[in-house]
Amino acid sequence: MADKHSLILNILEELIMVQKFAAYGSDVSAGTYKCADCGYIYSNQSKKSLPPCPDHNKKPHSKNGWYIVSGQGDSVKDPHPNKK
Repeated sequence: MADKHSLILNILEELIMVQKFAAYGSDVSAGTYKCADCGYIYSNQSKKSLPPCPDHNKKPHSKNGWYIVSGQGDSVKDPHPNKK
């Protein structure tokens, strides 16, 4: 039963975070980001482009982006703000 509850919580977490997504290469502000594919946590201390997940070549990654946990996320001046 605990596994079922964990699965439901994970699904709800992903649904909530869907609107807060930044693709690899997006220009973002300082913040904390969670890999949309494997859950790896990345902290960005200054404004720069988001790198690919360090585990990108170790595990399948199809979403190729990050959920924004904290920070402003995708910059308005991003050269490809609508690309996901």
